[in-house]
Amino acid sequence: MKRSTPLITNTAALCTSVLVRRWMSSLDFRAAYYDTRVDPSRAACRQRGIYVFWHEYMPFLLYLRGHCDLAMLMSQHRDADILSRLALHFGFEFVRGSTRRGGPRALRDLMRKSQTHHLTITPDGPRGPRRRLAAGCIYLAAKLHMPIIAIGLGYDRPWRLNTWDRFAIPRPCSRARAIPSPMLWIPADLDRDGIEWHRRHVERVLLRLTAEAEAWAEAGTRKENEVVVGPATRPLPATANSPLEILQAGPPSPPTVNRLDRAA
Repeated sequence: MKRSTPLITNTAALCTSVLVRRWMSSLDFRAAYYDTRVDPSRAACRQRGIYVFWHEYMPFLLYLRGHCDLAMLMSQHRDADILSRLALHFGFEFVRGSTRRGGPRALRDLMRKSQTHHLTITPDGPRGPRRRLAAGCIYLAAKLHMPIIAIGLGYDRPWRLNTWDRFAIPRPCSRARAIPSPMLWIPADLDRDGIEWHRRHVERVLLRLTAEAEAWAEAGTRKENEVVVGPATRPLPATANSPLEILQAGPPSPPTVNRLDRAA
């Protein structure tokens, strides 16, 4: 296949963004937080983080958190050309590359973006296996000294495409639910075994939160701490800690992580 021209790519991305906005605007979005400070749209969010969620739910976050100083890692495959333009239409920055391959250019770009932006990664993309967390986000969190926030997402009985990730398309006017984890801090200077241990831990957390969000969306029940959420824009505070400032201050203790450990 020939590579699409920039005009075709931009036009396709613009048309898709209009369709996604109209489709997603009909949904009932609600979230349940362990810690509301992890939401980049809230004034209390003053810590840059790395947000991870499964590839099949990408439009969920694109629609809800545009223009919240989020930079998304996207592959260099041709099928990501339209997706990267789509992210721009929703107010996301992006970096092209792959943490799996350890691309030095992608790593440099992510380090530069992390000075002013949160980072967003679909850790099972771009080719799968489905819901298998790659170690790249663990390496980045340790290298940049940024916490990981795992986001479990779910729709009420969505339609599924016959793709490697079983891409989810929500039914119009249905329920959409999100459950973000608290900040998951990854120690610096991990060896290979340490990276693998934390990879499995974050994967378990993300799998559990996803299963909980999907069950919540399908059941239609209420959670004690649920809140209605919608598209929101808020620039990251200029006084938010940079990775250098965090390194100098040392990592804070994350007591809420232990609650997730016991529940997982």
